[in-house]
Parts: sequence; structure tokens; C-alpha cells
Amino acid sequence: MHNGLWTKTFTLNMFINFVLYVVFYLLTVIMGSVALNQYHVSAGIAGLMSGIFIVGGFAGRLWAGNKVSQVGQKKMLIIAVIYYLLTTICYFALRFIHGIGFGVAATASGTIVGSTVPIERRGEGIGYYALSLTLASATGPFLAILLYQTLGYFYILYSATILLLLAVFAALALQVEPIVVEKKLSDTSFKLSKLFERTALPITFIGLLVGFAYATIVTFLATYTAHLNLLLAGSVYYIIYAIFALISRPFTGRIFDRRGASAIMYPAFVLFALGLVLTGAATTTVTLLLAAALVGLGYGSFTPFGQTIAISNVTVDRIGAATSTFYGFMDVGVGIGPLILGLLIPVLGYRHIYYLAAGVMLAVIFVYFLLFRSKKLA
Repeated sequence: MHNGLWTKTFTLNMFINFVLYVVFYLLTVIMGSVALNQYHVSAGIAGLMSGIFIVGGFAGRLWAGNKVSQVGQKKMLIIAVIYYLLTTICYFALRFIHGIGFGVAATASGTIVGSTVPIERRGEGIGYYALSLTLASATGPFLAILLYQTLGYFYILYSATILLLLAVFAALALQVEPIVVEKKLSDTSFKLSKLFERTALPITFIGLLVGFAYATIVTFLATYTAHLNLLLAGSVYYIIYAIFALISRPFTGRIFDRRGASAIMYPAFVLFALGLVLTGAATTTVTLLLAAALVGLGYGSFTPFGQTIAISNVTVDRIGAATSTFYGFMDVGVGIGPLILGLLIPVLGYRHIYYLAAGVMLAVIFVYFLLFRSKKLA
């Protein structure tokens, strides 16, 4: 393995991950509004329609994390992206099954980056790779809202299909060395330890809570900003979020590698909490966009370095399991958030939902301290 970071495989894999998450956001951000406005369902059911995709993604991640080293990273990625493409085409009754394709493909892509970047530059490398997710989190919602308001829901599906076709071609062009796994008789037996990576569970629990808080941004922001008559600012919110995550990434990755996880994690949790408070308190465009900047610095820093922590103490053949454990439960947080918080909206209102999410992030700081105060990585 050489020390070069920006290889053809690394760059193509970033592009594939970008497409996976753009499609995710294209079809998730607007799903609640589609359910409310076109099907006239309750806020709770709208949240369920948004979240059921994440449940499928979680199922896909659990399976993929254990199988990726056996099937082969590139082969699994190609199959999963094609599956993701086909279920996008046949989307109307297949959102759960669609989520499985996303989960498997995203896990394969995450495993590739975890196993190909130089170990001594892992924080920096995964930090850059995660920019594909960050950029997708800005591009996807912006395109979703723009296309839904100007052309309609079907054009979102058309866009997702075209993007995934490009991802299939990019996956075919990847050059990835297979992970060599020693065959054992016990490999044929079913064990929960094959699905979950035990060493990744502490940061995975943190990721579950962070994902729950982030669900307020993914699912409710479009409707919330429409109520505030700040719909344009709500669209730009994701772009500001991505810009500040992008600005911070070069130096946060180096700080992580040199000074340890806690030097990044504690500021990230505080900034994310402040961003959620400002989002809930927003009455003007300036306040809302300042909140987006804080969320970008906070949440945008947690995701890549959370994965780095998750894979830090595993062998190369368990990187897939560690990646799927971390992202799977983080996705569960994003998935159950709309369902639980959607039920609370009629009682608390949108504004207080963001305050509640900020409270969750303050609790995360305490939980992280308890779990990582004695760990060498932190």
C-alpha cells in the first residue's frame, strides 16, 4: 500500500458515494412533503414514509458488513449500485427494498476507503472521502426542493436514475484489491458478532444519538422553513452547511490524526447543538444560515471521524462489519427520528423539536465522556 491519497480508486469511490447520498437526499428530504401534500397523511405517517428507507438501509448494511470481504468489495459495490438503480426505476412501492440497495452500496464504498487509504493518514483520508457525503447532503436537498417545486416529483426520480447509471460505470472502472479472508469452518454458522463489530459499539451508540438529532435537519427543515416564510433560505441552508464542512475538513483531519479524537469530537458536539438551537430560534435568513454554518462545522465533522474511530481497532477483513455497524445505527437514528419527532410536532411545534434535538446533543457530550475518557484513541 502506498502513501498516495488521491488515487483513481479513491476519487472514483468518492464520486460513487456522492451519487449514493445525493439520491438518498433527493428522495428522502422531499418524501415528507409529498406524503403531507399529495397523500394528506398525518405528520407521524409522513415521518414513517421517510424513515422506512433507513430501515431497509440498516438491513442492507448489516448483511453487507459481514459479506463484503467474502463477496469482494468491487463486485458487491457494482451489484448493489445496479440494484439501487433498478429499485429507483421501480420506486413507487419499493422504498424499503430501495433502502437495502443504498445500505449495501454505501457499506461497500465505505469499506473500500477504509481499506485503501494509508493507516497513518486514515483520519485525513476518510475526512476527505466523507466530503462526498457532505456535498451530497447539500446538493441532494437543494435539487430535491428545486425539482419538486418547479417540475414535480417524477423528475426527482428521473434525476436519481441518471445519477445511478453514472455510478454503475464508475464502479466498473474501480481498481480494488480483494480482501483475503482465511476460511474457517465456523464461517458457515450464524453469529451476531458477524453482523456487528463489538469494538465499534461505543462510537456506534454515539452515532445513533447524533443521527436522531440530525433527523430534524433531513426531514423537517423544508416544511419548517416554509412555515417561517424562509423557504429559499431553507434550500440554501444545505449549501452553507456543505461549504463550512468543506472549509473545515483539511485541518480537522490532520488534527484528528495528530491530537486524537476528543480534540475534534467535543467541539463538533457543541457546535452541532448550537446550530440546532439557532435553527429553532431562527426568524430571519441570517440567523438560519448562521445555524447552517454551525451544523456544517459540528455534524459535518462527526461523521467521517466517527467512522475512523469505528474501524481503528479492527483487522482489514472486519472493516466492512465496523463500517456497517457505525453507519447502520447512525442511519437508524436518522430513520426513527422522523417517526418519534413527527408524533411530537403536533404537541411541541417545529421550533421546539430543534431545541429537543439540541438537548440530545448535550447528552451526547456526557455519554461520549463516559465511554471514551479512558480510551487511547480519544
